[in-house]
Amino acid sequence: MDISPERFGLADYVKITILGFGLSALWSSLHTIILQVRLLDFVAEAQKNTYLGLLTFAGAVIAMATQPMAGAISDRSGFSWGRRRPYILLGTMLALLFLPGIGFGGSYVAIFIIYCLMQISTNTAQAPFQAFIPDLVPEGKRGRASGVRGLLNVVGGVALVAVVGRFMGHYSAGEGDYWLWLGLGALAIVLLGAMLATVLMVKERPGAGSQLPLLPSLYKSFKIDVRANRNFILFLVACLFVFTPGAILMTFALYYLRDVVGIVNPAATCADLIMVVGICLIATVYPAGRLSDRVGRKLVMIPACLLSALGVAVLFFSQTYIHIMLCGALLGISNGAWMSSQWALATDLVGKGEEARYLGLANLVIAGGGALGRLIGPVIDFFNARSPNLGYSVMLLACFVCFLIGSLMVIKIKERG
Repeated sequence: MDISPERFGLADYVKITILGFGLSALWSSLHTIILQVRLLDFVAEAQKNTYLGLLTFAGAVIAMATQPMAGAISDRSGFSWGRRRPYILLGTMLALLFLPGIGFGGSYVAIFIIYCLMQISTNTAQAPFQAFIPDLVPEGKRGRASGVRGLLNVVGGVALVAVVGRFMGHYSAGEGDYWLWLGLGALAIVLLGAMLATVLMVKERPGAGSQLPLLPSLYKSFKIDVRANRNFILFLVACLFVFTPGAILMTFALYYLRDVVGIVNPAATCADLIMVVGICLIATVYPAGRLSDRVGRKLVMIPACLLSALGVAVLFFSQTYIHIMLCGALLGISNGAWMSSQWALATDLVGKGEEARYLGLANLVIAGGGALGRLIGPVIDFFNARSPNLGYSVMLLACFVCFLIGSLMVIKIKERG
């Protein structure tokens, strides 16, 4: 897929980003609805946030370890049909093998093991996949490519969460297994289709990898010259603070809707919320990517952080269904702007010839933010035990502060001219 800047069109953007649609559909549905509902089959009500937080924390740590290593190995591969697609095929097929375990698992431990295996497999595919943009997209069009990537991620997540939310609304305390399997089956079909489209349609340049030994490659995958990459380090810190509250809100939203707002069917309402977020994201993500090509990434990312903080403030001071949806709209707009411009800035700052490794490190930090966010689960349960729903107020305050700090870190980054 050696395409000149003038000939790189919409179809090419879709080819190199379609796998994000499938991965987003899978993890958005698992993290916002399926896992929350399934864990209620096995854990005590008063400890549900703790067990959910520990489960997803472990997954985030695994993602942090897997992506840079998979990216480094992919960078140094020289298969005849490319250095990215073999790992995309392997990782996705393993994920599809493990996915039914979410339904078959009969204990918290079983779900925990299956979940961790899925994290290893999907991140083995994701690290090489995300290097398609710096590998194949002309520099002047990477903002648009990032916008398309973000758009497909959002559409995949929103469309499947909306469907899965309706299915899981009929599942409760081990009853309604049929609906659980419908949800898992839909995720499997979408992920398989996205993987096949990627493997069959993307054409890579063969034999582009270096031949460094495996162990030095793995060791080097976590190394970075701090002085030479100061702006990239600042970028990583900003991502840590922005993705931490994002993970918090995504992970504990269903329990918040049930316990604080008093929603009778939180799975279905959570699907409504994701729809609102998704519609606003879809309306924002691609234009924001193009805007960042014109005015620079920071001028899009900083207002996005501040708008996220405003959305959390709305939720903090008024906890009704309408204000939940308003908060979702604000977070959707801000996340759409952040996603496209943030990934474009990442591709601008990565080291030449090591794109997958650097972007793997970026996702390591993003996963680190997710890991930190999930650790607030025990904190929520601790404060809830002292006063009803106090833990959720602490949760929202932490989100608000993190968004503000993230905006301050972005200000310090110097973009490349």
